[in-house]
Amino acid sequence: MRSLFTIMMLSMASVSAQGGTSAQQGASIALPEPKRTGEVSIEATLDRRRSVRSYDSAALSLQEIAQLAWAAQGVTEPQDGLRTAPSAGATFPLEIDLLVAGSDDLEDGVYRYLPREHSLVQRLAGDRRRDLHAAGLAQAAILEAPVVMVMSGVVSRTARRYGPRAERYVHMEAGHAAQNVYLQGNAMGVGTVVIGAFRDEAVSMALRLNPGEQPLYLMPLGKLR
Repeated sequence: MRSLFTIMMLSMASVSAQGGTSAQQGASIALPEPKRTGEVSIEATLDRRRSVRSYDSAALSLQEIAQLAWAAQGVTEPQDGLRTAPSAGATFPLEIDLLVAGSDDLEDGVYRYLPREHSLVQRLAGDRRRDLHAAGLAQAAILEAPVVMVMSGVVSRTARRYGPRAERYVHMEAGHAAQNVYLQGNAMGVGTVVIGAFRDEAVSMALRLNPGEQPLYLMPLGKLR
């Protein structure tokens, strides 16, 4: 793990306080509007929530990818940019990348989710799951899933307000967002598992994360068998 001081110093130079990133490239891809009502109750999703490490071979649709990204960090109050997961002081330190393979709607590649626009921008081309699989200690779910969500945190955004307590707040926030993805996926018939065992530097290199973006979770996503 990098020290809090190192993360803060690296990220101050390249990342804005409101979720901007210097890694963006290519045209923005508008996503379908997220559904805000459904047929499965929150009680049912809580009761059925499980970690799933094996998936059906079917690809996820753009609508499904959009819904899962929105569940993680979607904007629910546009005026102040408030999101689906609570954030300490509304500092929004999380970044969401999606490794996509075999989709009918998107080219294979790594996409950054832009919450305010509810859109994607392609950051890297090609199927990068093998690189991530190696960085993730060869865990099979990473290769099997058609989409892998990578959640990273920029501690400096929160540290500007909360100082040395920021790192714990960012880790808490990642947990909030990941649970949202679990529950949303359950309602959609999509399984996931949170993976925290990986080599940080190797994940950063595989995704070419910006300085200061610390990988926190890998979340393979695939349809339930």
